[in-house]
Amino acid sequence: MNWIKLEHLLLKAEAQRAITAAPLLNHAHLCEQALSLAAGLQTQGVQRIAVHLEDAADLAIALLGAWRAGVSVLLPADLQAGTRERWSSEVDLWLTDHPDDAHLNVYRDPPLSAEALDLDHCSLSLCTSGSSGEPKRIEKTLRQLANEVEALEQLWGADLGPACIIGSVATQHIYGLLFRVLWPLCAGRSFVRKQLAFPEDLQRASREHPAFAWVASPALLKRMGDNLDWQALSAVRRVFSSGGALPADAAQSLHQRLQQWPTEIFGSSETGGIAWRQGHDLWQPFADVTLSQDADGALLINSPYLPPGHIEHTADAARIAADGRFELLGRLDRIVKLEEKRISLPMLEKALTDHDWVAEARLGVVQENRASLGALLVLSESGLHALRNQGRRTLTQALRQHLSQHCEALALPRRWRMLRQLPLNAQGKLPQADVEALLSAPRPKCPEVLQQLETDGEWSLQLAVPPDLAYFSGHFPTAPVLPGVVQVEWALSLGQQLMNLPEKFAGMEVLKFQQLVRPGDEVQLHLRFDPVRSKLYFAYRNETATCSSGRILLEPAGYA
Repeated sequence: MNWIKLEHLLLKAEAQRAITAAPLLNHAHLCEQALSLAAGLQTQGVQRIAVHLEDAADLAIALLGAWRAGVSVLLPADLQAGTRERWSSEVDLWLTDHPDDAHLNVYRDPPLSAEALDLDHCSLSLCTSGSSGEPKRIEKTLRQLANEVEALEQLWGADLGPACIIGSVATQHIYGLLFRVLWPLCAGRSFVRKQLAFPEDLQRASREHPAFAWVASPALLKRMGDNLDWQALSAVRRVFSSGGALPADAAQSLHQRLQQWPTEIFGSSETGGIAWRQGHDLWQPFADVTLSQDADGALLINSPYLPPGHIEHTADAARIAADGRFELLGRLDRIVKLEEKRISLPMLEKALTDHDWVAEARLGVVQENRASLGALLVLSESGLHALRNQGRRTLTQALRQHLSQHCEALALPRRWRMLRQLPLNAQGKLPQADVEALLSAPRPKCPEVLQQLETDGEWSLQLAVPPDLAYFSGHFPTAPVLPGVVQVEWALSLGQQLMNLPEKFAGMEVLKFQQLVRPGDEVQLHLRFDPVRSKLYFAYRNETATCSSGRILLEPAGYA
């Protein structure tokens, strides 16, 4: 292949060099559009732009044009309202597909002259989740990106040859940007413009090219079933996978169908590529990537894809073998991945607590049919009022809507648990394992006993009614009230735990319900057993009045 260095892509236009086929774009057209954009940006005095474009060729034009104009580029992860609000003060222009933003097709100024790009002054910012709860802006120089695409070509260029690059991943993130845009641009390989999210789309695009390679995610690869034309697809030159762990059974299935193991890439927005592997092999670091570990076993990365002299302290635990290859042992922080999307739990927790209804929040992953997020909430006074007067469904829907301004739909919690308080340990912490155990447990059906006192055989118990009691869902959906039958059941159950009562329920007498018991209420339960009449007297009281009372008739087992 005719390699062009990344910094030289605008230096000499080559009309015979194909960029994309549908629609057709060659290198000369790409240069002309990029240099016209550069002229337009300079004319407008633009110094900083945010770029979010679905078309990979448009993104290439935008990046090269901005860099030629000396404009810094921010690639936001999405165009959510919260994302725009966060970054708008740091950019002069939004170049997107959105009708209200700037568009590439309006920049038709006479092009700037062709020049080499400055490796150290051309910059790109990627956005990713931060462990502190704030989205993180990661600065990259053109030199760092150029180092990485050259390393990729040295590793796999000979295998790929003239393969068309077909991708299922977004180009707003480092993996898609490098593998779908910058690497093929430098190597002279054509690429498919659109992100293809479904196996059938990937197959359709593959059939249009005599040689092709896939830049995919585990989410797509594990969905590739028997309905595809695997004989035709086995012509794929190489299958790349990154963004999360590829399940072993999915890798094995691809190996059987394609007669090759997918090439898994391990890396991050901060580090760029770190290592690769195929099949059951250990991870092999990229050339010139140096690994070490801290006292906790977390990987430390020294790489030409990082700023000079910088050591990246990751949260990935690993075991490094004598030959330098390594095995990953899991994450040490609270960044999780769902369907290969990197999600900051602290960021979402902060967004939740910004809502008036939420005092505290902790999130975790619920592993069921499909992994999803769940949320533990301590409601504020206004949140508890909303729960009592609008119901659980309305409350959680409102919180999902609030969160949707800060994250993609994938990251919205599917399971919600409302607590009176977070169950912190003696160190004042709530371990993530405890969070996920609470999320996996069923909603409570019993009260929380705060205090109990016995005087002359009679018991007084201070009870807290869980805000998320299971019985509230059906009684009633928009105005939850503790059912009377549950109050009787609690009185009998607690009485049996504390006193020597006959076993058989025989009926009720003088049952009265005078005040509603609502989510989060604290009530006092008074219990007295009359053994002569075999009756359990109970009464629930709040601070000001009796809520309910009655007598439960009991019979010993076997009584006739």
